[in-house]
Amino acid sequence: MYIRSRSPLRIGLAGGGTDVSPYSDVFGGAVLNATISMYAYATIVTTAARAGNCREGVHFRFVAVDKGGEHSFVTDGKTAQVSDSDTFRLHCGVFNRIVHDYGDRLTAALQGVAAVELTTYVDAPAGSGLGTSSTLTATIIGAFGDWLKLPLGEYDTARLAYDIERVDLAMAGGKQDQYAATFGGFNFMEFYADNRVIVNPLRVKQEFLNELEFNLILYYTGTSRLSADIIAAQMNNVTQKNEKSLEAMHQVKEHSFRMKEAILKGKLCEIGAILDEAWQAKKMTAAGVSNPMIDEIYDAAKHAGALGGKVSGAGGGGFMFFYCPQNTRYKVIETLQKFGGEFRRYHFTESGLTTWRTDSQESCLKAALW
Repeated sequence: MYIRSRSPLRIGLAGGGTDVSPYSDVFGGAVLNATISMYAYATIVTTAARAGNCREGVHFRFVAVDKGGEHSFVTDGKTAQVSDSDTFRLHCGVFNRIVHDYGDRLTAALQGVAAVELTTYVDAPAGSGLGTSSTLTATIIGAFGDWLKLPLGEYDTARLAYDIERVDLAMAGGKQDQYAATFGGFNFMEFYADNRVIVNPLRVKQEFLNELEFNLILYYTGTSRLSADIIAAQMNNVTQKNEKSLEAMHQVKEHSFRMKEAILKGKLCEIGAILDEAWQAKKMTAAGVSNPMIDEIYDAAKHAGALGGKVSGAGGGGFMFFYCPQNTRYKVIETLQKFGGEFRRYHFTESGLTTWRTDSQESCLKAALW
């Protein structure tokens, strides 16, 4: 039996950064994001133990196909695991929390099992600004949840993913990505003290979505970045009550409300200007949000006809997107070719974390043998 799960990556349309403590705790955060047809995948396969096999423990194997690595260990289902590689930091983090919170279920599931393999793959590189780490965490939780039949809803899964990353693993970051991955679709999210989160799904007319999808081009700069450094700087600016940075954060939050209204009411002609204003404010929240390369790409895109855009995520590199009305997308794409990045085709998606089971691989193997 193969247990599979997948969660969509997201683009942060407005308000990114206001979901990070302590800003969200003190002032309340507001983020508008949308999931796209790029995913994180996870598959769990169990191998039954042979009769008379007295081997102690179960052999676990983590495989990250996109990163070309693996991590193996033997466990009784009650012992935490630590990887000496960042590649499997999230895998081990989820496993350890499962051991801590649901050890009895895991131990029961391992009865009669000789080996377990967890295979993952993400459609975008780490540090690309599409929420890859949090989406992968939620996806792995989803696979374990289906296997162990854990009582986890969307809010539960997102909060668990957040706790694993931000508390257990002490990884700096916000809260939006985990909720985008589990809920899916267009969501206006509110963030408050005590990690209280409210997800408001938006009912956007299909014609507005079609036009927005056509006008928003997604461009990968070819570089990744350490978002933790930028996020740490933003957190420090809030803690130190840096007036300039705080005012910029307030503006970033305000733009999320304006963007929500523009999309819901179909005032798509306003989106370019909102993105441009929000990007200028975002750059004032912390050092490192932009750099000379990003500025050059941004200016070239605007000169070619884009009305506005931004870096998706904390900034510093990764994916950028631009709003190109009419048919200006073609000129913008042509212009940005010289920077050596690549454009990614995508569609907006409605579904979040999804899990399913299949035994088709066994059937295919038997058919091949015959």
